[in-house]
Amino acid sequence: MDHHVAIIGAGPIGIELAVSLKQAGINYVQFDAGQIAQTISWFPKMTRFFSSADRIAISGVPLQTADQSKATREEYLAYLRNIVTQFGLEVNTYERVGRIEPVNGGFKIETNRHGATHSYEVSKIVLAVGDMAHPRLLHIPGEDLEHVSHYFDEPHRYFGKRLLIVGGKNSAVEAAIRCHRAGAKVAISYRRSRFDPDRVKYWLLPEVEAMIRSGKIDFYPDTLPKAITRQAVTLGPVPSTIDDPVTVDADFVLLLTGYRMDSTLFDMLGVELTGENQAPRLDPHTMQTNVPGIYVAGTAAAGTQETFKLFIENCHRHIPHIVASLQGQPPPSPGEQETPDTHELES
Repeated sequence: MDHHVAIIGAGPIGIELAVSLKQAGINYVQFDAGQIAQTISWFPKMTRFFSSADRIAISGVPLQTADQSKATREEYLAYLRNIVTQFGLEVNTYERVGRIEPVNGGFKIETNRHGATHSYEVSKIVLAVGDMAHPRLLHIPGEDLEHVSHYFDEPHRYFGKRLLIVGGKNSAVEAAIRCHRAGAKVAISYRRSRFDPDRVKYWLLPEVEAMIRSGKIDFYPDTLPKAITRQAVTLGPVPSTIDDPVTVDADFVLLLTGYRMDSTLFDMLGVELTGENQAPRLDPHTMQTNVPGIYVAGTAAAGTQETFKLFIENCHRHIPHIVASLQGQPPPSPGEQETPDTHELES
């Protein structure tokens, strides 16, 4: 075998696992289809995490911020780059795994990097692919128009323009507030009658509600987009709280309706996905799936999350369980690992 373990994914938990494997003397190779922390790089500029810095720090290295507050996207990406440098990690970035098949009691992995195919043989695989690989599509006419996006980058683009935001969780609410402050004429379409205080940051909820009450932001509750044109969006009732569809003029549309896990590798390997979230079946004591030799680390262990239960801060505990299993040792007892309370990350 070329390597004992392959880690597929180089987000925070994948990086933390790589550090632990290196410290344990376990030979590994790590891949990511993009750059390290690719999903976090999609976060809007200057977004702050919900979780405190100490809860998203990894590998025993403190995460310090300039004002001792919650980390921004930029601060956390810099922190992760420093972790990779500090521990001398080698990550095969921009190398996408295309095929995996059983061979010689292990697995053969074929990847593509810059148009060239590469092959590796490993004994074990850890899937640390996260749960936000693709946006949840609405499958409506006009969703693919150039002024429509499932990702919010930063508000400057929308200055002086009519912007319709679809969604009602943290991403949508924060985008609405920031874009309004940047001079956009903002409207929100949400499929529920009101925002859920358990799904919106406690400091954002009163602000967006005040902006709606004062007419600074238009709000269309109990609606879903039915069609998008270059000038407007047709909103239909959910399920029938208004008599007729509503047409909202919009220069830009942000469909912040959530994201889903890419199950391609799970399906390829025969990992059983269960429940509404299509979460992989695994042993929580080892994080090994129903397929021997295939492990899961990080938020992918929860599948596609509608209500977030797994995020960076409560996935740290996956690492010692996986390392112990790879070494043929019993899992750590609950008293030997930190099990932090859960706090939702920005998403």
